[in-house]
Amino acid sequence: MVRRSLGRQFGWLWTAYAVSAYGSALGFGAMPLIALLVLHAGPAQVSALSAVGPAIGALIAVPLGPWVEFRRKRPVMIAMDLARFAVIMTIPVAYALGRLSFVQLLIVSAVVAAARITFQAASGAYLKALVRPGDLLVANARFESTTWSAIAVGPPLGGAAVGLFGPVTTVVADALSYLLSALGITAVRGREEHRRRDDRRPVRAGELLDGWRHLLAHPGLRALYLNQLLVGGLIMATEPLLAVLLLGQLGFPPWQYGLAFAAPCVGGLIGSRLARRVVARYGQHRILRTVGTLRAVWLIGLAFVQPGVAGLATVIAVELAIIISMSLYNPVLATYRLEHTPTDRIARTLSAWSISSSATIAILSALGGLLAGATSPRTAIAMAGLLILASPLLLPRRQDHPVVPDREPAPAHAGSPAGVPPGAGSPGALTPGASPASSRPD
Repeated sequence: MVRRSLGRQFGWLWTAYAVSAYGSALGFGAMPLIALLVLHAGPAQVSALSAVGPAIGALIAVPLGPWVEFRRKRPVMIAMDLARFAVIMTIPVAYALGRLSFVQLLIVSAVVAAARITFQAASGAYLKALVRPGDLLVANARFESTTWSAIAVGPPLGGAAVGLFGPVTTVVADALSYLLSALGITAVRGREEHRRRDDRRPVRAGELLDGWRHLLAHPGLRALYLNQLLVGGLIMATEPLLAVLLLGQLGFPPWQYGLAFAAPCVGGLIGSRLARRVVARYGQHRILRTVGTLRAVWLIGLAFVQPGVAGLATVIAVELAIIISMSLYNPVLATYRLEHTPTDRIARTLSAWSISSSATIAILSALGGLLAGATSPRTAIAMAGLLILASPLLLPRRQDHPVVPDREPAPAHAGSPAGVPPGAGSPGALTPGASPASSRPD
């Protein structure tokens, strides 16, 4: 099959995302590692760094959705990349000066989370300006495949780099990747329309909820939104529990633990490359229903992991099945979300989706930790596996038609393919870095 070209401008955007994704994958888990190795933080502090920082970042991002909606999106994306570069670079500087503190790590975590959500909202309203409506699925699938390839190679290389060069090495790489991403986005040419408000009054408190209003008022989006919150939250909540189970109770060596999560990422390349073909053959609605159901059936298998090679094979097989399902489902979901969201509400809708996802993951992770403490990690994983089996009940039962185009189409990008109007879409959901496409559950 001939590879479809989406244009030079999309190529720059994709390159910028790839650099950011690989940088973030190299730095995956770097801040908890620094908290442990440098600041000698305890389990409670490490858990707080993983949950409290992103939760505060989500709160900070609440008023930014409406703000992004009426700004040019490319400058916002560049600003968010530069903000992340600047705030992350404070870590190696403070480390070199002997002034690094746990409070600083919390602040950096919160700022990075807020900038990520804001970037996603802006990039969501920017992608549709660069590609034809019929190519949105292809674009989202390419972001998805990049995400999983980064996850496959980034963490092992990052771990090796930390062992060779010290604990802040991957943090520097992560920061520089955002700087390079900003330069790549700067290279995207074309005139972008500035969508203005009808009046000059400041954003009212009620307008902060517009994204949630759209998600909950649209039957199809409401079903997919609630389903994704449950599925994504439960899958992410099992990750720390599985680490405790494998490394602590079952005695897996670290290299096997890394292999158990790196090897299945090849499934992300498989699923994302199949997305366009299966949608063309079976239709968007059927894929969302079928693959959305398949995502939910595998997690329970992790509750039956045993020591040794058989246990390692079980984890790899379960993770492979989950990742194939996710990487096929995510681009289709991201495309549906763009097609069913009006141009003037995309940034607010994507911001609301990301904020809800971050909050849900934090809450379910905390509840999972409490349950594991009261019972065992295996029991908590089993409970998550049972709860997720109910998630297909939330999937939409009927097919919806995309929203009608705006009454007054925006002027076309000078550099966009086929003169597609800007400001109408999204690269999707969540990534290791500043992803336009949905990779991890969002």
